[in-house]
Amino acid sequence: MKIYYGILDACLKTGLKSNLLEFSILSSADFIAFSVISVGEILARFKISGDEKKYLLELDKFLYSPRVIIYDIDSETAEFYAKIYCELRIAGTPIPTNNMWMAALSLQHGIKLLTNDRHFTKVVGLFLI
Repeated sequence: MKIYYGILDACLKTGLKSNLLEFSILSSADFIAFSVISVGEILARFKISGDEKKYLLELDKFLYSPRVIIYDIDSETAEFYAKIYCELRIAGTPIPTNNMWMAALSLQHGIKLLTNDRHFTKVVGLFLI
């Protein structure tokens, strides 16, 4: 079983299907794990773009796919977040807050993270694709 997490965080910057490698991984995955944080980031980009309605249909189609699982934050996620935050602060290598939350969800659930964001390489134990 192939499970990938956070895939759209990496490829929606230039369009849902713009990065062929990421699209190939997405289309071949049995399940796609996605965070509520990524949904919020994507919705914010849509609002800023001025074409919110155009993109919402595509996003809804993706999110309501039977292959997509959306993970939410809970108290256990908060414990992972706190650990990541402290480790990065001590090391003097902070990363954006939303990235720490996504890393926490990924670690909590043992899910691989597909991203092109190099910030995630600073999180110990995170499996990146």
